[in-house]
Amino acid sequence: MTQNEQANAGPSVTVPRVALVGYGYWGTNIARNLHQLGALAAIVDELGSHREKARETFPGIPLHESIDTVLADPGMQGVAIATPATTHAQLTQRSLEAGKDVFVEKPLALTLQDGQSLVEEARKRSAILMVGHLLEYHPAVEEIEARVLSGELGALQYIYSNRLNWGRLRREESILWSFAPHDIAVILRLVGSTPTRVMATGGAWIQPDVRDVTVTHMEFAGGIKAHLYVSWLHPHKEQRLVVTGDRNVLVFEDSAPDPERKLRRYSHSVDWEDHAPVARKAPEEFLEYDRAEPLKQECLAFLNAIRTRKAPRTDGESGLRVLQVLNAAEQSLNMGGCWVDVDGPLQQKEAHFVHHSATIDDQVSIGNGSRIWHYCHLSSGAVVGENCTLGQNIFVAPDSRIGSGVRIQNNVSIYAGVCLEDDVFVGPSAVFTNVKNPRSSVSRKSEFDSTKVGRGATIGANATIVCGVEIGEFSLVGAGSVVTSNIPAHAVYVGNPARQKGWACHCGECLEGKGHSFSCKRCGNHYEEIDSALVLKKLEHRGGEKPPAP
Repeated sequence: MTQNEQANAGPSVTVPRVALVGYGYWGTNIARNLHQLGALAAIVDELGSHREKARETFPGIPLHESIDTVLADPGMQGVAIATPATTHAQLTQRSLEAGKDVFVEKPLALTLQDGQSLVEEARKRSAILMVGHLLEYHPAVEEIEARVLSGELGALQYIYSNRLNWGRLRREESILWSFAPHDIAVILRLVGSTPTRVMATGGAWIQPDVRDVTVTHMEFAGGIKAHLYVSWLHPHKEQRLVVTGDRNVLVFEDSAPDPERKLRRYSHSVDWEDHAPVARKAPEEFLEYDRAEPLKQECLAFLNAIRTRKAPRTDGESGLRVLQVLNAAEQSLNMGGCWVDVDGPLQQKEAHFVHHSATIDDQVSIGNGSRIWHYCHLSSGAVVGENCTLGQNIFVAPDSRIGSGVRIQNNVSIYAGVCLEDDVFVGPSAVFTNVKNPRSSVSRKSEFDSTKVGRGATIGANATIVCGVEIGEFSLVGAGSVVTSNIPAHAVYVGNPARQKGWACHCGECLEGKGHSFSCKRCGNHYEEIDSALVLKKLEHRGGEKPPAP
């Protein structure tokens, strides 16, 4: 750390000792930042000319020809690897086996299998594994992510990135593996998921089988699309990221000479006149963002991860997701540019996906196939079943129970005592309470009441569920309703206080009928009301649609 940073951090902060492996073009920049942060403890490079340059720049820092020396040093906590990509997997594996935390430049490895082995090794040893996806630490990209998450852009529609330049040719890896990882990492972060399929085309003109230009297309669930154009045979430098929503467009042009003009917003719109679309242009707006050096922020993230033992933003799992996309793109290139399906993170050994912004306390159980999205907080003891989706800003209290197949939309808190059985749907901003007569000045934690939501039930947006009630299976609570009493199975409740307005089918359709007999237009189920309860009498398969099992 610098003197100012050490003063601000306080006397109790111990700076980890980190060895840099590889003092080449990019390694010199990493060395500079680690030295400024007070963490550079050794430099390793097999070339004597590189070691001589390091000696001139960093007198007093130990220099070594082989990594063996630093791996054998018990006081060396971390290793930063900035060597050619072909050596990343081997050096990272050796460092992890030696008990070191590792920061490795992108890509994590040159094969998906090697990347999986490294992530598994780090997990087995409880080691920090961080990948150098530098753009994710760029303040402008962080500003873009914040605006996307705030809803400023509306629904994401399309993202594209150009990373073009002349020169810095590689012999070991193609332009896809050299230039594209940064932008793939950013696109995955902004979308919040792995693409479902990838298609790539390109060409090799300088060296056989080493592609100089590639264009990669990505399709995501929900209709979001992206493409990435990379080349080292471009006549001028261009680094441009365009993020398009249905309300605004953000453009980050890192290659722009004027820092004040790098991040821009466009509020263009499309109107309809006489049944024809008319494009309306809006003036560009220049947006402010922090001017901190991205590489310094990245190095700080590695040091903080070593100290706190918390995974950094670009951890091994993040690097593995990027490798999945690169692997699919490489397959597409080798097959002439056809679409290739991507095995997303749900198929990895971790078996569930947690967004990097979520907070997962110790002793939380998350089932296979579940997705935990932006800014969720799952407290210790919470249980989430299989194949659940928790949208943005979900809080799950200690010892809460969420069944399998549950979908919880944005801004919902699941308090202690709330039990959601399988296949429950909870709309955005729905509210559960746990005390009937709360007072700020009176502690009533011992009076928390339970709420049970039965299998397959649906709770609409902004509904309020007063504690102590039971919502029957396959029932439907209308948006904005206030539930103050028990709801029978299959009942439709709306209003304040909520009252029954009809019955709902297993598939969610409101039933039609006369007297005590009801049927569903959508799936053909037939029901009968007996003693104020709905009983399924006949299950039909209609319209090519299989109704849910009762």
